[in-house]
Amino acid sequence: MSYQDEEGYQVGSFPKDFGYGNFDPEDTSGSGDDKPRILLMGLRRSGKSSIQKVVFHKMSPNETLFLESTNKIVKDDINNSSFVQFQIWDFPGQIDFFDPTFDSDMIFGGCGALVFVIDAQDDYIEALAKLNQTVTKAYKVNPRIKFEVFIHKVDGVSDDFKMESQRDIHSRATDDLADAGLEGVHLSFHLTSIYDHSIFEAFSKVVQKLIPQLPTLENLLNIFISNSGIEKAFLFDVVSKIYIATDCSPVDMQSYELCCDMIDVVIDLSCIYGSKDDPDVPAFDNQSSSLIKMNNCTVLYLREVNKFLALVCIIREENFSRQGVIDYNFLCFREAISQVFELRLKNQKMEAIDQDAEDGSSVILNDSVQDLESNQQLTSA
Repeated sequence: MSYQDEEGYQVGSFPKDFGYGNFDPEDTSGSGDDKPRILLMGLRRSGKSSIQKVVFHKMSPNETLFLESTNKIVKDDINNSSFVQFQIWDFPGQIDFFDPTFDSDMIFGGCGALVFVIDAQDDYIEALAKLNQTVTKAYKVNPRIKFEVFIHKVDGVSDDFKMESQRDIHSRATDDLADAGLEGVHLSFHLTSIYDHSIFEAFSKVVQKLIPQLPTLENLLNIFISNSGIEKAFLFDVVSKIYIATDCSPVDMQSYELCCDMIDVVIDLSCIYGSKDDPDVPAFDNQSSSLIKMNNCTVLYLREVNKFLALVCIIREENFSRQGVIDYNFLCFREAISQVFELRLKNQKMEAIDQDAEDGSSVILNDSVQDLESNQQLTSA
């Protein structure tokens, strides 16, 4: 099985120091093999490479029209914050699982999630057959894989067409798995398009399933917003605009899009007006923040957590009068996040993690939550 190294794209005003870095196929240190893998699969021209370029390399959707069809497995190493570290393998559509050179154990053995892309505007009967074949093969090798189905290219079609396509694909796919004796396999379905934020939200859901600390992050956010009078909060990876965690309230697509647009504005302005004297000083640092007042009496408030993570909050204007309390609670939140980071880094350096180590990790994480809760009760009293 051959592999192709992929260079990152730098498009528009997006800063060069906000890239993920390239994957070096000659690197045999093994650190990349320890990261969970996300496999992008589907038929030819279904949009797999376009999804990867738009989400992780900031390529304009219109530029993806000139991408050549993938004919080799493309490995892309996403090496960012402690919570966003994984590999994406983009597979050619014509791959044959019965080819003797296809090593199923190696491909699916270290896989965290398998994303199968289906072109909703094409005849998807063949795609469903390929999906069934892929899931069957992968599940036999690694039953822990998270299976995600992107019903792609739904831009420009009616809502009725979207719902009908999703219902039909869901029904056919689950029936095919049941016929194959795989009733226990769960498929998650997402309607996606590279021309809006649906692809970012879908990938957010995929990445969140690969973060063991997700319940702790969600708990920290719930404590933070309940003591600060905040309506909604997202913890964003500013490079990809994937949100790695949010609070327990439902995600409104319009609010998510506003937060994504805010991140673009902050990054672009930071690059224009940031420090140019020292190129080693990042434009987005621990002093970065932004405040946008909307005409519907709400406020968008962004604070930097670290170089690659930002907290974006939606607040009612009357509640923002307590900005001092919000800022103090944010410092407590950031300190708790740093403790989770430290624990994650320690775990990554361990050669083997047994059950005893996992039990110890949960104790430290719970202490972080309790410390934050104690601090915020004091400020909200």
